[in-house]
Amino acid sequence: MKASAFVYPWDVNGDPQAPARIADLGVAQVTLAAAYHSTRALTPRHPRHRVVTAEHAAVLYPPDSARWQGRTLRPYESGDWAPGDAYGEAAAALADAGLDVHTWVVLAHNSRLGAEHPHTSVLNAYGDRYPWAPCIAQPATRAYLTDLAAEAAVRPGARGTELESLGWYGLAHLHAHDKTGGVPLGDAGQYLMSLCFCPDCRAGYGTRGLDADELAAGVRTALEPVWRGTEPADGGWAGVEKLLGEATANATRAWRDDRARTLQEAAVAAVRAAAPDGFRILLHADPASFHCGANAGVDPAHVLSVADGVIVPCTGGAGLLTPFAEQAVDGAVLAANLTVVTGMGGSPRTLAADAVRARDLGATELRLYHAGLASDGDLEAVRAGLGAAA
Repeated sequence: MKASAFVYPWDVNGDPQAPARIADLGVAQVTLAAAYHSTRALTPRHPRHRVVTAEHAAVLYPPDSARWQGRTLRPYESGDWAPGDAYGEAAAALADAGLDVHTWVVLAHNSRLGAEHPHTSVLNAYGDRYPWAPCIAQPATRAYLTDLAAEAAVRPGARGTELESLGWYGLAHLHAHDKTGGVPLGDAGQYLMSLCFCPDCRAGYGTRGLDADELAAGVRTALEPVWRGTEPADGGWAGVEKLLGEATANATRAWRDDRARTLQEAAVAAVRAAAPDGFRILLHADPASFHCGANAGVDPAHVLSVADGVIVPCTGGAGLLTPFAEQAVDGAVLAANLTVVTGMGGSPRTLAADAVRARDLGATELRLYHAGLASDGDLEAVRAGLGAAA
């Protein structure tokens, strides 16, 4: 199976050995960040630094000033962690090493946007805002994300794009000094804590026959035994229906699914309009549409009718591939995303076996997270694993 490694521009720029090192892993492609959220990243081999701190979400190239002129919501330029056209510099070096370069674009995940424009953020049933999570129901936010997708995806020389966070983000978020794990929420509790009550979502619930004030009160009531620890909030979607009531739960999901689906359609259409023929568009995806996060919850049949394929989280098991494989869409890319950084819970030494299992469940390609973060030992294991799986 064709394999691609995720890479940041700062893994490559300033390190002349990086492109050949990545190509030597046995991958045919790199998925290079063009728009990315804030992060603190290790660079264990770079000749100039060991830790890169990206202070806020940013595009890693110079944005088109004409596209964004006069608009309140617009992409932030990066600081000294990715100066100038950092993406373009890294992409050229990787292409010179014989690698296909695809863009990696993070969309509805931007803490600086939420800090500077609080009204754009998801607002939960208790009145708490999630600045990292733009509400994808708001028209201005949808327009911003659609244009960002087109601009960041279609960079010079890119053969395709992989769109992350193209859907709802919610409570779950890797945050500095996080202290939110004291009460286990499970899928059902996460969903309730991720429901948005901004003005647009309140109006949206009304179109589904719900009173937003009653719904918010119902969410708070349903979560009370969870906070007390007397009733777990698990059970997947059935757990949500138990907590909210079946009709109410399904009405909220209908509103949120519609907002996610139509945003995915608009963003993919915008990328296609800007891209050359043969440009491939994939979405990071989870087959349960009520799930939130970087792997956006989707309806498998719908997303495979819109995009050219999906990237599915498979670290710890490849079972999430099955709902996509069951659609049997000819030519669709089903890429199994495997973490190959031991320190981040990955298992590079079982890569060959994991690749075989993923293939047996329908995977057509592999994604390896992450060539820049992995140790030398992890990269050696990846090299051996890809060789054995070939």
